[in-house]
Amino acid sequence: MSSTETSSLAPKEMTFAEKQAERLKRLRSLHTARNEARSHNHQEVVAEEARNKLPPNHEAKRRQAEWLLEDQQKREEAAKQGKNYDRVKLLNISAAEAERLERKKKKKNPDQGFSTYEQATVRQYNRLVKNMPGVDMEQYQRQKDKYGDAFYGGPNVIIHGMHEDRKEAVDKMVDDLEGQIAKRAKYSRRRIHNDDADIDYINERNAKFNKKLERFYGEHTAEIKQNLERGTAI
Repeated sequence: MSSTETSSLAPKEMTFAEKQAERLKRLRSLHTARNEARSHNHQEVVAEEARNKLPPNHEAKRRQAEWLLEDQQKREEAAKQGKNYDRVKLLNISAAEAERLERKKKKKNPDQGFSTYEQATVRQYNRLVKNMPGVDMEQYQRQKDKYGDAFYGGPNVIIHGMHEDRKEAVDKMVDDLEGQIAKRAKYSRRRIHNDDADIDYINERNAKFNKKLERFYGEHTAEIKQNLERGTAI
């Protein structure tokens, strides 16, 4: 092989301009990758901040909404096919689950036990609203026409003296409040004190709270409590 052929097969050395262009190309590539990473990180921070601002039960409500939409779609499909959706749905669940759903359907506003104060407040609200009379739309429209813009109130609207409560509405509110007071008094009666019981409270309110915890979580913490008592005895 001649020297001319050998020189043609050897790798050609890059010139200074070509090396400079290659470095600039790599620099632009790194700069683009850095901007993409910065943009991605910013999007993740914004998404995390949005998730932190959501209520604690957002995921549960989202799953419930998705289930309701899916259930409604299946119900519409069954109606188009001339089928009874409730009977079709019962074919895909166990007998125990069907019995539980039937009991839940019969019992309005069931007590599922204490979970959160929000759920307890919602249950109480539903219980109180259930006894309210239906809305009188004619009376609603008459009041709306009478008061005009003041009907909805606002920061610069003085509504004192403009509205007069109806006697039957006042009597209904009084009866409802008296019923709540009577029911609350029935559940707040003083229990008989047991001198032999363990003292695990600092006052009466704390004792009631401990009893509530024991009722809902006692079976799950019994072993821990026994271990603590044995350690204290030793």
